Amino acid sequence: MRWTAAGPALTWSAPGRGTRESPLAAGRRLAFTAEGARRCVGVWRAGRWTPCPGAREIPAGAGRDQCTECARLDRSFSVAADTNAADPRTYRVYLAWFGPGMTKVGITAEERGAARLLEQGAVAYTWLGRGPLMAARRTEELLRAALGVPDRIPYARKRAVRAVLPPFAERAAEVAGLHGRATALPGWAETLERLPCEVADHTDAFGLDGLPRPTGVVAGLVPGGAVAGWLAGAAGPDLHFADGLVVDTRLLSGWVLAAAGEGARTSVPVRPAEEAREEQEGLF
Repeated sequence: MRWTAAGPALTWSAPGRGTRESPLAAGRRLAFTAEGARRCVGVWRAGRWTPCPGAREIPAGAGRDQCTECARLDRSFSVAADTNAADPRTYRVYLAWFGPGMTKVGITAEERGAARLLEQGAVAYTWLGRGPLMAARRTEELLRAALGVPDRIPYARKRAVRAVLPPFAERAAEVAGLHGRATALPGWAETLERLPCEVADHTDAFGLDGLPRPTGVVAGLVPGGAVAGWLAGAAGPDLHFADGLVVDTRLLSGWVLAAAGEGARTSVPVRPAEEAREEQEGLF
């Protein structure tokens, strides 16, 4: 799943046939089945897709859609893995809020705008600074340590609170307070420009006002298994259905999907939401 200017969309890709996108709009019925086996999607770099040489099979419940070899190649030239320090682009340091007491600091290329925040499921955020990659990275580490915030928050924790969030004023106040503490800290990289607090909110983008409390989470697809329901909203990589089912779209990547009939019902393994939260804390 990708977040585009028009909203979330599923991106389909196949060797020799390019890619296409299917917009995901609240109120739409989704029904599909999985075919064959889940296979590595290969490597996407510099606007070019290289299929996995062996089309290797990968576990149905894995958060990563790559085999070990392709994942290693992907990380060999990655900003996230600190193996592409020469990236000349301007980067931004951000403060992302996912729920009460769930905040993180991170970086993203300025040209991507808020796409990284949408992909992570950030309910609210503000920019902290902008500048060269390594200056952004050093300041990111400084702020994490000084503010006592983690470098990542499991998606299971994020989705558990989406239906019971405090009003915008409360979350904006928490973000603004952390922004004030962050920008007042000494030790920022000299080449990183501090940015004012301007809290942005993704309530409308995610459809948060209409999300039901999660009741079950798809544990993984199986050959011939179906997922079906009415889409209530989407946040980060998660699709929220009107009946409380949640589908982490990272588990779809690597499968061949086909349309299911009108009478199709969900027939893949589903864990109760609370059980899934406990089990998935360390998976993604």
